Amino acid sequence: MSGRGAAGALRVAVVGHTNTGKTSLLRTLTRDVSFGAISDRPGTTRHVEGAVLSVRGASGRELAPVELYDTPGLEDSPRLLESLDRLRSDRRTPWVDVIRAFLEGEEANTLFAQEAKALRQVLLSDVALYVIDARDRVLGKHRDELEILSRCARPVVPVLNFVASPEARTDAWRRQLTEVNMHAIAEFDTVVLNEFTEQRLFEKMLTLLDSFRPTLEALIRERKEERQQLIRAAAELLADLLIDVAAYRLTVAEGDDPKRAAATLQDSVRGREQACVGSLLTLFRFRADDFEADSLPLIGGHWGLDLFNPASLRQFGVRVGGGAAAGGAAGLAIDMMTGGLSLGAAAMLGATIGAVWSSFGTHGRRIAERLMGINELRVEETTLRLLAVRQIALLDALLRRGHASQEKIRLAAAAGKQQKAWAAQPLPVVLEECRPYPDWSRLGGASALDLESDPRRLAARDRLADLIEAAVTAADRLAEVPGAV
Repeated sequence: MSGRGAAGALRVAVVGHTNTGKTSLLRTLTRDVSFGAISDRPGTTRHVEGAVLSVRGASGRELAPVELYDTPGLEDSPRLLESLDRLRSDRRTPWVDVIRAFLEGEEANTLFAQEAKALRQVLLSDVALYVIDARDRVLGKHRDELEILSRCARPVVPVLNFVASPEARTDAWRRQLTEVNMHAIAEFDTVVLNEFTEQRLFEKMLTLLDSFRPTLEALIRERKEERQQLIRAAAELLADLLIDVAAYRLTVAEGDDPKRAAATLQDSVRGREQACVGSLLTLFRFRADDFEADSLPLIGGHWGLDLFNPASLRQFGVRVGGGAAAGGAAGLAIDMMTGGLSLGAAAMLGATIGAVWSSFGTHGRRIAERLMGINELRVEETTLRLLAVRQIALLDALLRRGHASQEKIRLAAAAGKQQKAWAAQPLPVVLEECRPYPDWSRLGGASALDLESDPRRLAARDRLADLIEAAVTAADRLAEVPGAV
């Protein structure tokens, strides 16, 4: 992309010393893990690279885009400053003219070739973001870089990067920057993403770029909307996963190997969880190899139809009339047919079995299979809890992960603070209500088309997604640091 960009665009030059996180900042702002090259080796970026953020107004009309330009690091600012001082023979000559003269000279193509690329882009831009590694000590080279940038006659927004690190010297940097009359300071972290710090970065730019107010205000609004849409889409993915697993039942005939059946169920659930992980990573524009997790420790499964689950009773249409009476008459025969299998207290047994006979046309197959010695294996509540906690933890991590992060996302089975409520409380009622519907589960062979056309399942997914979204949004709001500038 040309450094001159499109007419009317807001052009932003990202400059700074080598290895301060300039390319990392671009990756995070563009949500692109593949932008540029990141390395601990100094001078990784050798040429100007650009990216565009498209912006639309509230009415949907396309506004001036934001063009971001990554530049090579300023490697030898002390000597460059001396060279610029020598070029200014007349004190009345504006410094920006001295910079232009330098860029036309021989040193701009030889001794200071990398610095010249950065300065040339600054002059072509409307604003410069000066990226600082807040973990570094304030040195003379940094003061020289700030002096050189101030001579370019362009507004400069200092960006303190890696402020989430315990080694950050944020206060020292703020003092130094205010001493050189730079007060529009933004704090950021390209590894630990915080939507509020990103918003404040755009707001700092806005204080210096009033002519681009519509574009920047629209960009701030768009980023908020995008984040809410991301959370909602992720919540629906997780709700789909939980319903698939909660409703999944594996039929096991008498004489079949229960261990093999349990292994089949476990593999199916693990595979479904991994598919959800892949969908979440894609949704957030991360790569598949960015995530590592412990294997989901599924716990055995649970045998039986769980007829005494209140949701199951409603599903089988428990009625207090003729059905219960019929059950009272049929109870002993059915108890004998099941080989003495205890189905619960006598009164509940009569009501349940009576209801079963009354609704035989709808659910008789499962009861008939049970009477023939066929069991159903399903996932225990503890596994469902763990599944929900792990996926909510992953969602929380993705919301806070910058696209420049090089560390893998690794989640253990243990719940974090924000997931403890889900781990400790009973399963949501809506999830319990999904248990008696095996045709709601992809793991049982249901097609995506059938699931998307079932209004009852869609309603259950939306209710469960509402709960997940509310929990994640509440935790997300806590990420804002009180009193941050």
